[in-house]
Amino acid sequence: MTPTLTHLLANLHDDLPEELFESLVDSPHVRIERIVSKGHRSPDGFWYDQPQNEWVLLLKGDAVLEFEGEPSVEMQPGTAVLIPAHCRHRVIQTSADEHTVWLAVHFD
Repeated sequence: MTPTLTHLLANLHDDLPEELFESLVDSPHVRIERIVSKGHRSPDGFWYDQPQNEWVLLLKGDAVLEFEGEPSVEMQPGTAVLIPAHCRHRVIQTSADEHTVWLAVHFD
C-alpha cells in the first residue's frame, strides 16, 4: 500500500456556497474529516447532536462555537476542543474574508 499525502490547506476554492466536508479517514471506530468554511454558520435554531465524540482543531481562519447552556467559545488557528457525544453545539460564525479550515476527528 502506498502512503497518501494530503495538504490540509490546499485546494481552498473561493466559491463555497456550502461548507465543504471531505472525509480523510473512515473506519468503524474513527472518522477524520477536513471541513472548509467561509462565512458559514449553523442555521438559526439548529444544533449538532452527534452520537460520537468529536475532537476539532482549527487550522486556519477563526470561528465561534456555541454549546447549549454554555458561553460561546472563540477559536483561532491552533485551538482545539473536545466535544463529547450528544453535547449539543452549533457554529455561530466563521471568517467571512478568509477560509476557515477545521480538522475533525469523530470517535467512539
